[in-house]
Amino acid sequence: MDVLYGLHPVEEALRSGSGRVDRISIARERSDRKLEQIAAMARENRIRVSLEPRDQLTRIAKTDMHQGVVAFLRERQFLTVEDLLERKKGERRFFLALDGLEDPHNLGALIRTADGAGVDGIILPERRSAPISATVAKTSAGASEHVRIARVTNLVRSLELMKKANIWIVGLDERGTPDYTDFDFATTDCCLVLGREGAGLHDLVKKTCDHLLRIPMAGQVSSLNVSVAGAVVMYEAMRQRQGGRNGGSTVQQTAAAPKAAKKPKGLGSL
Repeated sequence: MDVLYGLHPVEEALRSGSGRVDRISIARERSDRKLEQIAAMARENRIRVSLEPRDQLTRIAKTDMHQGVVAFLRERQFLTVEDLLERKKGERRFFLALDGLEDPHNLGALIRTADGAGVDGIILPERRSAPISATVAKTSAGASEHVRIARVTNLVRSLELMKKANIWIVGLDERGTPDYTDFDFATTDCCLVLGREGAGLHDLVKKTCDHLLRIPMAGQVSSLNVSVAGAVVMYEAMRQRQGGRNGGSTVQQTAAAPKAAKKPKGLGSL
């Protein structure tokens, strides 16, 4: 079984209603309100709760950063690209595809951001990619239990499938053009593709992209950490889409109508 540890990740796994939590172990040396709430939530869902020595939890989690709680999870059932593409009529779609990220902390951070920015689903390749591990779940603060994730054998083929479903494939590359703020996320169904740490997008993945966007850099360093860069673009997409729902794209703003002159009041009014 997979192991999940930490107060927020375990709580989110219970709240998600995924049915993956098999049982929970809590450190008998620690007693506080948060742990009591998690235990009560588990019992409400008919999940067994046991008390264990803290050292035993450390051996199970392989770290002492478990905060006194460890959950044992059943195997995760990943979605397919077809599952992600299902939607309600009229909804705009925004996906994230990760081209070979190997650092679990980067993956966890991106999953957390994707959840916060309202991303509709994440595509991960099966090979040369960090697995959804306890470290990823901990770094994502439990968001990995909420975000829809598809695991695919061939990322390029999956992106081509998305293109057939009228999804624009948008890669992030330091040599790309235009700037990410110039792309219309508000009215476009798209999938943002992020590359490997240091190396960026694979050549074939890059060729599959319809657009390559860049984040302008004012300093001496040419690029941002992949999780930071992804967060910048995802929240720009969210900002534009919220602006679009409030009456027009933030990319192509229409000129504001001049305000009507106020009627003068008081002495001397015409």
